[in-house]
Amino acid sequence: MGDSFPDIKSVVVRVITNKPVRKTPYQVKGVFMRQYPDEDIIPMLDGSYRDRYLYPRVQVKILNEQIYLIGIHEGVDSVMSLYEKLESLDFGNITFDIEDCDVETANNQFTPSDQLVHYRFITPWVALNHMTGGKYKFLTNQEKPSYLNKLLGQNIIFLANEVGISLKDDILTKVKVSSLFPKPVDDNKWGAFMGEFKTNFILPNYIGVGNGITRGFGTVYGALNTDSIPFDKKTIKKDSKEDTEDFDDTEGVDSISASDVPKPKRKRYVKSKKKRFDSKDKQGGSKKPHRKKKKFSNKNRRKSKEHYNKPKRKTPRHGHVINEDFDIEHDGGNVRNKSSSDQIDEQRFNTEKHHKKQHKF
Repeated sequence: MGDSFPDIKSVVVRVITNKPVRKTPYQVKGVFMRQYPDEDIIPMLDGSYRDRYLYPRVQVKILNEQIYLIGIHEGVDSVMSLYEKLESLDFGNITFDIEDCDVETANNQFTPSDQLVHYRFITPWVALNHMTGGKYKFLTNQEKPSYLNKLLGQNIIFLANEVGISLKDDILTKVKVSSLFPKPVDDNKWGAFMGEFKTNFILPNYIGVGNGITRGFGTVYGALNTDSIPFDKKTIKKDSKEDTEDFDDTEGVDSISASDVPKPKRKRYVKSKKKRFDSKDKQGGSKKPHRKKKKFSNKNRRKSKEHYNKPKRKTPRHGHVINEDFDIEHDGGNVRNKSSSDQIDEQRFNTEKHHKKQHKF
């Protein structure tokens, strides 16, 4: 693969605090937005660039009770700018002093590799949504590994397209999961797996792959990369020695072409404008079209009133490549079901109104 590719940079910042951080990524983002409202990183966190970047350029993770900031491509400079200003994080009920930050930068990311590169999921990979989960359920155990390989290949091709990489060669993937039976996630019962994989594509450490990226799902780590900031030195060394013999061969590798994966459509959030049209009369003048007034009886008025006052039904959300309806952050790869009230509280946490209600400024 000797083609030239753009130099995509990435940065990982591990924030070292004086106490263990037992918060969610959304809560950490809320504190950043409240304490540093004028920083360039804020639009990357609050959804302002959602129509511009389908894949988040800045990601916040809680790993081993530590905060990790990951910047990709356009998000690198904003992450570097923020971490230099970090002194403390005030959550209202607890304040964390920033003692230090470990910083790792990398160049030439998101490029094809001549060899298969070994990665490990350090948080569950949410591979199955409503559509793919239905198909997966009816596959045999012999067919399921190949299906997961192709799903991961689609995830990687999506990432490549998002950062402007034009792939000519096929993406090779080989996934090894701890169990072929996925763990359900939230009330949606989407399927999550723990395990490892190999691919001929260079991925930055700690980025998310699959669904629920902004909640910490699908975090990858280069298991054989000893020069990077470690997730857990003991765990990585132990896991890299276990079960590697049957994972080193090329048997069970699947390929997928970039042309087989349609590029996702970007949704533009544009307010619709109602236009008023006037009809022209024969003399060339303009006048409003004549409309007959409808006569309503008292009975019809009541029906009409009830019709317009009737609450609108919410259309159900369907799963796409990127979905934000999940939560995580548990050691050992456990997935916790979260009630709808908890999700609402987290969504409110990021609002200024919620902060004023919870904390007196």
